[in-house]
Amino acid sequence: MSTHDPKMAALVYVAAFAPEEGETIGALSGKFPGSTLGETLRQVAQSDGSIDYYIQPAKFHQQFAADIPEAEAAIDAITQRPLNDRALNGKSGAPNWKTVPSWFVFPDADYNIPVAAHRFMAERAGARATVEVVGASHALPASRPAAVAEVIRTAIEAVVG
Repeated sequence: MSTHDPKMAALVYVAAFAPEEGETIGALSGKFPGSTLGETLRQVAQSDGSIDYYIQPAKFHQQFAADIPEAEAAIDAITQRPLNDRALNGKSGAPNWKTVPSWFVFPDADYNIPVAAHRFMAERAGARATVEVVGASHALPASRPAAVAEVIRTAIEAVVG
């Protein structure tokens, strides 16, 4: 059973995970070769017993945002939000893509989520459209905002009619 808001008419996945119920994003990112994220992370233990993961600042530009200016990536590196191990290993609930039409836009040079994983998730979700942006990094909204906006416009037009 999906738990989506009935006002939600479409989903647009932008360089994002689309897990099946019971899957973890950690398992999805390791399902296909191509991710180099693990070797770039540093761990910070939290007082609640969980672990936050950060991309090492010196590796951030290449790992996460290779197609944005280095100065911008340097700022992003020091202001990045962590990935908590509970988010990485937590099992997903019922996916909304089973009941809500979806569109996917993702980079072909994503070193966090392998491109094969993006393709797999889009196909499994029955995406109405899949747009693979050539030469783009995981920082797709920052590096290719027009491509992302176009997919969002397409989804809106499809559901609004």
